[in-house]
Amino acid sequence: MSDEELLSLFANPETRRNAFNQLVRKYQQKVYWLVRKMVVDHDDANDITQDVFIKAWTALENFRGDAKLYTWLYRIASNEAINFLNKKRRKYFIPIYDVENELSEKLEADPDVSGDAIQLKLQKAILKLPEKQRLVFNLKYFEDLPYEEISEITGTSVGALKASYHWASKKIEDFLNDTD
Repeated sequence: MSDEELLSLFANPETRRNAFNQLVRKYQQKVYWLVRKMVVDHDDANDITQDVFIKAWTALENFRGDAKLYTWLYRIASNEAINFLNKKRRKYFIPIYDVENELSEKLEADPDVSGDAIQLKLQKAILKLPEKQRLVFNLKYFEDLPYEEISEITGTSVGALKASYHWASKKIEDFLNDTD
């Protein structure tokens, strides 16, 4: 079902719940993996994904259609993931470096993370990036979204996104080439 059809069904009070259930089925996995790449932990990603859809439920009737529906959902998801990481840092007075180490340890211990040593090292390199840079890298590299859509999600100019992606790629390359 297209996003337009889902939105049309959602606008009708009689079909609203069914439309929303279909929307969740359509986008739940994508939202989950976007969040999971940011927060690493499965349980945290699940909780945040639920929060994303709760926010979507309450705000969807005001959705103007200026952006694509998945772009709007990704924006909510990316903001929720970044807010989660910031709250965690403030709550436990954890410096950013320690949050990165904690996420790296969770990544290594996670039975759902598969892949060889190179893939694990790539994931660790991505975790070293600042949150917004990590988000841009994940959206461009893993989701293969065009910069224009990433711009809608992040509220950042295309030029700044290109620079951010370039620097993220350079940092990752440096980390992967480091033999320590």
